[in-house]
Amino acid sequence: MAIKNQLSSEERSILLRLARQAITEIASGRATPPLDMSTLPATLQEWGASFVTLTRRDQLRGCIGTLEPHQPLALDVQEHACAAACSDFRFPPVRADELQEIQIEISRLSIPVDLNYASPQDLLTKLKPGVDGVTLIDGWQRATFLPQVWEKIPDPVDFLSHLCYKMGASPDLWREKKIKVQVYQVEEFHE
Repeated sequence: MAIKNQLSSEERSILLRLARQAITEIASGRATPPLDMSTLPATLQEWGASFVTLTRRDQLRGCIGTLEPHQPLALDVQEHACAAACSDFRFPPVRADELQEIQIEISRLSIPVDLNYASPQDLLTKLKPGVDGVTLIDGWQRATFLPQVWEKIPDPVDFLSHLCYKMGASPDLWREKKIKVQVYQVEEFHE
């Protein structure tokens, strides 16, 4: 479940640069140039899952990502940077005049694993606040919080209730029925 091989500082810098270039191009009305994968370190060419979070003045400005790897990590970061800047339905697209105030955070995800639990109380004891990213799945409904969300919602009861609400369900759904829970960890870095 944990990230086995941490990225080097050079690899992190490359991903942050790719994300910055992507949001700059998209906010300026230009298409992102295609990546020449052969110029990138091998680790960034391997499949990986990421979330890109944009903040402005310490306020969320966009966050888009994926839970399962389906393409090279560098491409995944580039695509999610563009999407966070222009496709997060909660926010208008990032404008060119905002770029200097936008901060980028990248979260590289481990493969999610099912968390087996017997009861709501058992679920609370198995969660690792500050460590686990959590995904709740109920039929077609699904929502996730990155581990960083624990900083704002440190109480596991509140964390799960907010996550149910994000999923479009009753905040008490996790107490009322057994739903599928997956956990993952992240390697997080930012500008």
